[in-house]
Amino acid sequence: MLNDDTNWRLVTQVEMSTTEEPAPRSGLGQFKALITAGGIGTRLLPFSKEIPKEMFPIVTRNGDESLQLKPVIQAIFEQLHNAGIRTFYIVVGRGKRAIEDHFSPDLQFLEYLAKKGKANENLTHFYEKIRSSDLVFLNQFEPLGFGDAVLLGRTVIHGPFLVQAADTFILSERNDYLTRLATMHEKYHADATVLLQEVPDPRHYGVVEGDSIEEGVLWVKRAVEKPSEPRSHHAIMPIYLFTDEIFDALSQIPPGVGGELQLTDAIQSLASRGKRVVGVSLRDDERRLDIGSLETMLEALKVSLIHVEEAPTLVSDGGRAIPTADQSSEINPSSPGATSESKQPLESRSQVQKIPRGRKRAGEQVVAATHQRSKRTTRSRGE
Repeated sequence: MLNDDTNWRLVTQVEMSTTEEPAPRSGLGQFKALITAGGIGTRLLPFSKEIPKEMFPIVTRNGDESLQLKPVIQAIFEQLHNAGIRTFYIVVGRGKRAIEDHFSPDLQFLEYLAKKGKANENLTHFYEKIRSSDLVFLNQFEPLGFGDAVLLGRTVIHGPFLVQAADTFILSERNDYLTRLATMHEKYHADATVLLQEVPDPRHYGVVEGDSIEEGVLWVKRAVEKPSEPRSHHAIMPIYLFTDEIFDALSQIPPGVGGELQLTDAIQSLASRGKRVVGVSLRDDERRLDIGSLETMLEALKVSLIHVEEAPTLVSDGGRAIPTADQSSEINPSSPGATSESKQPLESRSQVQKIPRGRKRAGEQVVAATHQRSKRTTRSRGE
């Protein structure tokens, strides 16, 4: 059973993240972010046939105690934006147009809402975050694996970068898990830093083994994707920090589990070649919201319903949540990291680009749509 203190912490962390100032451009601010949303979501069919799983709504609370629905990919973007990241690459595929549309500010819609007396401050703040960022869409023509999605970034990303799957959100007070990832990555001059969580049955995850170097931190010696007989309970969560070394590793490994290019295999390649791979564990009070499968999506639904059912209590009781009788400790309670509004005006430098990728990459076309003019232009990009 979840106790009162746990519930209070879970519902107030979102409120804190909506009012705190964005992190300075240091630590994670030096990283670019690659968010992968190209998978077809076979475990969620038929729901995911035309609706991207990354657009699955989750319930969040604002600082004024009101509730709102937002897609999980928006929550991820806002959390990373609040951590200081301003350059985003989002990998999409066929059927993911809804994601691109959601991240394209619609000023006419805002004006329409304002004229009707229904102005939406949350949507305005989201658009301001987009405006203060550089946002690029990378098109994954075929679902060839998580590693293939990351490899798409090779021609456009230079320097350290963060990778996050768009179906997993981490609830962490003041986004502390991101700070720990960046701190350990820099402290140990790592080529790869992976987020870990102890799970009872890690057979459906990438699993690592290694030596403890400090509390909650491992030197990773071995990484295996979906092992039938796991040798540890250190499961990889799909959030990573990398250097350019990961691109070389991905380009040299063969397809792995499921005939797909596996990011875990590339991490193992780095470790076997003596590169520095660090694992950072989630704390017990940090929660994972995973919509990648039916079972974990049901957990997300339960968490959302709990928030909705508690709404009157949250308003009347000063934001303090009362646990429901059927809440189980096996549920991963989470809520998204809605972040503070950007201080940059709407007339900012944001530019959205879409970069499709063919098998040979030669003669690729780049379709750039600037928000300021709401136009699309086409230019060629070499290899």
